[in-house]
Amino acid sequence: MRPSRFLKAEQARLAWDASGLVAGVDEAGRGPLAGPVVAAAVILDDLHPIAGLADSKKLSPARRERLHDEIRAKALCCSVAEASVAEIDQLNILQATLLAMRRAVLGLRLKPVKVLVDGNRLPTLDVLAEAVVRGDATVPAISAASILAKVHRDRWCAELDAQFPAYGFASHKGYGTAAHLAALRAHGACPQHRRSFAPVREALRSAGLAHTGRAEGMA
Repeated sequence: MRPSRFLKAEQARLAWDASGLVAGVDEAGRGPLAGPVVAAAVILDDLHPIAGLADSKKLSPARRERLHDEIRAKALCCSVAEASVAEIDQLNILQATLLAMRRAVLGLRLKPVKVLVDGNRLPTLDVLAEAVVRGDATVPAISAASILAKVHRDRWCAELDAQFPAYGFASHKGYGTAAHLAALRAHGACPQHRRSFAPVREALRSAGLAHTGRAEGMA
């Protein structure tokens, strides 16, 4: 009986140790006309604080890159996940964003006792969760998540730009700039364009390319 009692005590101690873990969650890529929506979840280590965490949109690209690497090195654990263009078109952008957030939390190596999510909507989770409006500017773990998600998606856009240079993804990151819309009208849609988004539909319709697009087979 003695080993059994010891095992129960050890399990209780480990559960207590994990009870304080809080994850921050944020996304990148809800607004663009192309590419996946990306979410990140981060559990920071209080013993290894990271200076300069802030809303990723307020940081320069170089500063985001430096913080991205520091977060990866110092956080207790972190996870980045996506919802694909197909999922965005099927579910809608809000539900796809919540799906990416759920995947990011589930991908954490350590299970948090609470999750703080930027914004006013929550993904379906099996742990306590709280929505924090403007949390990316006020909660360090959410700021860290916003940086990981933004850097991941910006790198993805650079790779897409190499595949489809006519669209300028490296510069506009998929947002509906005048140059991007002009490229849509001129070249049709590439496979990573979100056809459920009105600007994509309208640009393709105006060019007589609705849903099919000349660029489908571009290499």
